[in-house]
Amino acid sequence: MHVLQSHTFKNAVKKLHKNQKESLDEAIKVILGNPLGELKKGDLAEVRVYKFRMINNLTLVAYKYDEQNSLIKFFALGSHENFYRDLKVNI
Repeated sequence: MHVLQSHTFKNAVKKLHKNQKESLDEAIKVILGNPLGELKKGDLAEVRVYKFRMINNLTLVAYKYDEQNSLIKFFALGSHENFYRDLKVNI
């Protein structure tokens, strides 16, 4: 499976502390094992959002899964506040 990262996602990951990166790595392993997550509608059609806990905070990861090409592209990482608004701008 091929994995791509948007510039926004890479920058968000760079700002994380070591223990936060460990939580993110576990969430990414879950996504890669079974691309689940809530499929969005409207402007964000085909984008999935996976929610997980990162040090007692709810964190969201937005990604697109292309089953035909076996490709996952991660778009955004962050808390729920303004997440979807910013995601619309970055896609």
